[in-house]
Amino acid sequence: MLRLLISYSFMLFFTLLLMSPPLIVSRTTLDHTLFEQPASKITIKNHDIQSFNNAGRGTKIIGISQFKRYLFRFGYLPRHNNNNTFTDEFDAKFELALIKYQQRLGLQVTGKLDSNTISQMITPRCGVQDTRIHNIHHITKHFMYFPGKPRWSRHMPMTLTYAFSPVYMIHSLSMHEIRAAFQRAFLKWASVIPVSFVEAEDYGFAEIKIGFYSGDHGDGEPFDGVLGVLAHSFSPESGRLHLDAAETWAVDFGVTKSEVAVDLESVATHEIGHLLGLSHSSVKEAVMYPSLRPRDKRADLNIDDIKGVQSLYGSNPNFNSDEWSLESDLSVNRGPEFGVKPLWLGAGLIIFSMIHTLFAWC
Repeated sequence: MLRLLISYSFMLFFTLLLMSPPLIVSRTTLDHTLFEQPASKITIKNHDIQSFNNAGRGTKIIGISQFKRYLFRFGYLPRHNNNNTFTDEFDAKFELALIKYQQRLGLQVTGKLDSNTISQMITPRCGVQDTRIHNIHHITKHFMYFPGKPRWSRHMPMTLTYAFSPVYMIHSLSMHEIRAAFQRAFLKWASVIPVSFVEAEDYGFAEIKIGFYSGDHGDGEPFDGVLGVLAHSFSPESGRLHLDAAETWAVDFGVTKSEVAVDLESVATHEIGHLLGLSHSSVKEAVMYPSLRPRDKRADLNIDDIKGVQSLYGSNPNFNSDEWSLESDLSVNRGPEFGVKPLWLGAGLIIFSMIHTLFAWC
């Protein structure tokens, strides 16, 4: 009787074991789960960077698929298949996408996952896709427009109204602090073009609608949590400006000590540029450069930003172009890239003048 009971107990145990879901996860399933983070985020450990640095066409390294999804997310890699799944093979299409990304972001063009490229990819950024480069050899124009060059079609001078969502807001900053940051951001653009911005009382009728949202919020561009996509906005005349509520937004780094704090004014200034019709710039000093590191501030317009927005709306009559020095133009025109330094250029002109005078006396 005891033997029969033990026998039935073992049979019951193995039956339940077979009916239970497997606890052992296959390598394929593990890899898929490991890289199931949003396409706008890249997860990479420091000791793995070197293995990606050495990757070249034809190699296969676990994790390359996440770089492919990132490049697809921001407009550099075409759709792979209906499921948008990518392999870990370093193929020709991936190499070409890397080259386009490096060109667009003003990086050294290597076609490799070098440390500078990886560092740029893991830096928090705007969620708006980077538009195509029409002429990569043009050294004096770096600002870009949205396809079709859209702009607000109003009589000049123009006034646009904006309002903050009464529902989708954050409470880590006061409304006074948020309003003040946006007022400064709007004023920067208004000072260079004949467009003014006025806060409206009625959110529903405002031309520009501002809100802080979390995750999937219904516009097809879900946010991804802390330090991924910081914000996104849409081309004219949509007027929607969305910020990720998960970020630690700051208006004063002296007060907000968090290492992941993001400057609200810098991001607001950037997104307003999109609302006006500008796409991303390849000039790293420009407000319209797509990425911003935590605790960095880049809220002052660069000459590249000004030229771009003025080409859409014209110049503010009170804008003084003389305030922008020749050195600003040289920095935008990549003078240093060709070995032309303003100091050496001035010294050369002085020497030339002295030699010319000497020969004249002779």
